[in-house]
Amino acid sequence: MIREIFPVGLLQCNCSVFADSTTREAVVIDPGDGLDDMAHLQSVLARHNLKVSAIVITHAHIDHIGAAAKLKKSTGAPVYMNPADQDLYSNLDWQANWLGMKSPETTEIDAPARDGDTLKIGSTDLHLIHTPGHTQGSLCVYAQSENILAAGDTLFRDSIGRTDLPGGDPRQILRSIHNRLLTLPPETEVICGHGPSTTIGRERERNPFLQT
Repeated sequence: MIREIFPVGLLQCNCSVFADSTTREAVVIDPGDGLDDMAHLQSVLARHNLKVSAIVITHAHIDHIGAAAKLKKSTGAPVYMNPADQDLYSNLDWQANWLGMKSPETTEIDAPARDGDTLKIGSTDLHLIHTPGHTQGSLCVYAQSENILAAGDTLFRDSIGRTDLPGGDPRQILRSIHNRLLTLPPETEVICGHGPSTTIGRERERNPFLQT
């Protein structure tokens, strides 16, 4: 599987491109805030000759979903998001104002991304795991065959997602992490929504927020 991970946008959200090396089908996870020109993402897609089959949003904060409309327009790919975050997406203008940003273009959400759903790129299954707490619709994308998890803003290296924004719940995010993520194999690589990657095993042993 082709994997490209790189920071995008004002808040340096980690955008992930997962693609099949044979079919060249690709899924883009969290394309950014939509305020840059997306040149790097487009160059990655062109360099590998990829066709985007799905745009997956881990949660509806502007730094993760703001570029969904631009990417959908340029690729024709459908946007997947958990319905529990629709209110957040409907208030993207408020999010932009709070951050002092220009409000990005929006688009219709094409498909609900629900717990247990599976997307396929070639022979690889991408499993969607609902992990509410950072937002009510937060989800992670797990490629079991590749031992890799795109965790959005649910789990970070030595930290967890903030819960003081609308839709956040500190007890809920800990339940999500303990019950849905720490049960994955310890060698699973975790692509965090911001900052460096980590592993499930490392966070299980060292993350100070998870030592209970």
